[in-house]
Amino acid sequence: MTAIYKRELSSYFNSMIGYIFIAALVFFTGIYFMAYNIFSGYPHFSISLISLMNILMFTIPILTMKSMADERRGKTDQLLLTAPVSLTGVVVGKYLAMVTVLAVPVVLAAFCPLIIAANGQAYLLSDYASLFAFFLMGCVFIAIGMFISSLTESQIIAAVGTFAVLLILFLWEDLMSFLPDALSNVLSVFAFRTVFYNFADYSVFDLGGLVLYLSMAFLFLFLTVQTLQKRRWN
Repeated sequence: MTAIYKRELSSYFNSMIGYIFIAALVFFTGIYFMAYNIFSGYPHFSISLISLMNILMFTIPILTMKSMADERRGKTDQLLLTAPVSLTGVVVGKYLAMVTVLAVPVVLAAFCPLIIAANGQAYLLSDYASLFAFFLMGCVFIAIGMFISSLTESQIIAAVGTFAVLLILFLWEDLMSFLPDALSNVLSVFAFRTVFYNFADYSVFDLGGLVLYLSMAFLFLFLTVQTLQKRRWN
């Protein structure tokens, strides 16, 4: 798994994908931070992260589109399927490489609340809780993108498919309003944005939301393993 992780991580920086992903998130983090927290004087960094969620919806598909689809297109997936490492190790190694790339702009964003605190009133607890939720949300989206990438050999289809799924998740609360109340109440537990908003509130630690994020990431990683397992035996 370690070898897979190192290979994947280096591949993101040998190509431009890793740099583009990090640069895009850092750039828009700076834009929103300057607009909301510096010029407007809003003391909560979480307001910038709320806007940054929309950028995450566009950048995650770019990061995940090649994770599995490129292996399948280049026929190198057969090497992975027959390698002396478990499919779980292959999937987790690739996943952790993408999570590491995501962690770079998140760590850089962690300095923003400190800048706010150095210049006035700050709410560090809610800001870092929301940043933690933002990172976990990104981890879930990476797992989703990785699963969709395992279903096709086309990076374009993988990127578009991931974007479509993430768009549905972003609009989940709005879509629930069109369903009967009984069904809406059941499906509302998958409201990803609501979980983030709960973490952004310094008076709330959403343990249920934390379980939801971790469970969804595990579920899509499991589905990715099963997809590869099916191809191994076909």
